[in-house]
Amino acid sequence: MHWVPMILAGALAAVCITIGYGAPSGTTVRMVTTAKSQTQRNITTGAPGANGTVQPTPYGDENLEEPLPKDRRMRLSDEKIPDKKAQVLTKKKVKIVKTVKVMKKPKAEKPSSESQGEPCPPLGLKSLRVSDSQLRASSTKRYGLGAHRGRLNIQSGIYDDDFFDGGWCADEKNTQQWFEVDARRLTRFTGVITQGKNSIWTDDWVTSYKVQVSNDTHTWQTCKNGTEEVIFKANKDPETPVLNHLPTPMVGRYIRINPQTWFENGTICLRAEILGCPLPDPNTVFMWEHVPEPTDKLDFKHHNYKEMRKLMKAVNDECPEITRVYSIGKSYLGLKMYVMEISDNPGQHELGEPEFRYVAGMHGNEVVGRELMLNLMQYLCMEYKKGNPRVMRLVTETRIHLLPSMNPDGYEQAYKLGSELSGWAYGRWTYQGFDLNHNFADLNTPLWEAEDNEEVPHKFPNHYIPIPEYYTFANATVTPETRAVIDWMQKIPFVLSANMHGGELVVTYPFDMTRSYWMAKELTPTPDDAMFRWLATVYATSNRVMADDNRRICHTENFMRQGNIINGADWHTVAGSMNDFSYLHTNCFEVTVELSCDKFPHEVELPVEWENNKESLLVFMEQVHRGIKGVVRDKDTEKGIPEAIIVVNELNHDIRTAVDGDYWRLLNPGEYEVTAKAEGYHPSTKSCRVTYENHATICDFYLVKTAKQRLREMLANGKKLPKELMLRLRQLRTRKFKSMSPK
Repeated sequence: MHWVPMILAGALAAVCITIGYGAPSGTTVRMVTTAKSQTQRNITTGAPGANGTVQPTPYGDENLEEPLPKDRRMRLSDEKIPDKKAQVLTKKKVKIVKTVKVMKKPKAEKPSSESQGEPCPPLGLKSLRVSDSQLRASSTKRYGLGAHRGRLNIQSGIYDDDFFDGGWCADEKNTQQWFEVDARRLTRFTGVITQGKNSIWTDDWVTSYKVQVSNDTHTWQTCKNGTEEVIFKANKDPETPVLNHLPTPMVGRYIRINPQTWFENGTICLRAEILGCPLPDPNTVFMWEHVPEPTDKLDFKHHNYKEMRKLMKAVNDECPEITRVYSIGKSYLGLKMYVMEISDNPGQHELGEPEFRYVAGMHGNEVVGRELMLNLMQYLCMEYKKGNPRVMRLVTETRIHLLPSMNPDGYEQAYKLGSELSGWAYGRWTYQGFDLNHNFADLNTPLWEAEDNEEVPHKFPNHYIPIPEYYTFANATVTPETRAVIDWMQKIPFVLSANMHGGELVVTYPFDMTRSYWMAKELTPTPDDAMFRWLATVYATSNRVMADDNRRICHTENFMRQGNIINGADWHTVAGSMNDFSYLHTNCFEVTVELSCDKFPHEVELPVEWENNKESLLVFMEQVHRGIKGVVRDKDTEKGIPEAIIVVNELNHDIRTAVDGDYWRLLNPGEYEVTAKAEGYHPSTKSCRVTYENHATICDFYLVKTAKQRLREMLANGKKLPKELMLRLRQLRTRKFKSMSPK
């Protein structure tokens, strides 16, 4: 009969239940930011925000579900502990021992989420786990400001008055307005997080509110502190998230935020997230909402810098035969930028084997990519040891490099506030305040100027465009993180890459910068536009969320109309992006993957994010074997020729061979006329056919030295010229002299 109490609980109106030691004192507090009961005043409430708003730190510092540290637990007693040393009395050599009973101070037990009111994880307004149909409001100013827009961190479009404004706004200004969330099952609510409306044109936010809970939407119970209704202090600006814990958890299915005051020059607008733990459902009524457990046993949590380093070392220890951890440099604050290499011969470039990279954490607060990289290295290690044929083929035929945190300083900033309180942008930039995706050298402008002057490729190269001299100066505004990545790019002949971002669901491809510099967005394709569109489509169509045509759009853009891919410049112009730099300065083709609507999801979302992206991560890596590859050799010595140029007819973008003479050219299926040329050699041209098979077509070249090159080498080596060659040179000089003489 264990289900009887649940049925009774569902029939009753929701009430505040007192959890923990001691009931609230008789003294009431009408305006509170967090729980202000007598037993909770010793709990640290966090640091002031940028606007002076006190942002309470969730129990357990950075993690909402971690237990309280010992120094932050509630004190249960002030009694002194008697001296534990036994008193010894002696009389006439007879030892009498008097034992004093030791009164031990009661120890505070580890608080649990059920007994101590520890904050629960978010319901999922921010991550879209809560659907639009679960959100209601008392009134709506217009459709674009409906309840479905009242999600924490949701972003508005450039213009107001459209269908995609930045929050919920009530149609009236009074204290009868409310924003309601249906949890769809009995839930123990523990906290509320609010922001104002996101807009560049108006300032609107709520400054205080009440919280109400119900089981039937007809009878509502207002949260109280003792006998007085609690009014929670809310926001002082539109962007800084403010967390309020309920004095005592409340149980119900529905929860309302009831604004009481708002910014005097604005109106009632808010974005919100609710913290709550679903209660057991003995009747399995909500079984359809159950999220399946991940099939892979990975470490699903947010890893700070030390934890990330520890995990990477553990993977290396587990699979030393296929992994290597190395650093490409340091951040401004001195944190090493670690890379995990996965290959059957780690530390070595193998002739003919392509180099692949994933880069994550360019923006420190976009954390899904960081955790996916850590999951991926664990997965490849485990599956390789299991003998998974797909993974074994990938590891033995590809040299994989995973950089989980390009901006470790920014991540540590966001991590300290946590997934719900870091807001939309905190931690995005480096410690110095730079956006790394605008910090690479602009090579687009000199290329396009040379094209306008018809200097490409005869006077100005269409590839391996040199970095401008000003960019290399010591006082240039280039971050150490950017310099480290550029040096990394120049040392390793990468073929394919993806740059992991967050905040949207779309894959973008170069160019990222508009050719018309005055345009905010403009379609600006590369010569390899067809190949880039294929690469972007491969990731988007194999991603479980992007492939869902019925999914909700993240913020304002409906990328489903374009198949969830878009030319970067056609979305918004970005000068100095890593994608454009990689394409123009190296051989590497790179796309940007926006992985999730939520930049910093709670860790309960991480298993789902892995399942959404696992197949995409694998199939995208396999694309490094699409196109042609080969080695350009000297016909006489059969040694590889470095820096040889590979030209594909009708594609105005060349690539170069690596130090051993090997090359990889990504191409879609078809027939291509390919030319290999190098200084001091006669060019060689052949036809290469790319098939639909997932392996590259081999196109090797053997180049013959020119006579001039042979002569140079002989003279450089101090050798005497053959008589036939000396006679031939005299004849050529005589012919040239006669042609220059006047008739």
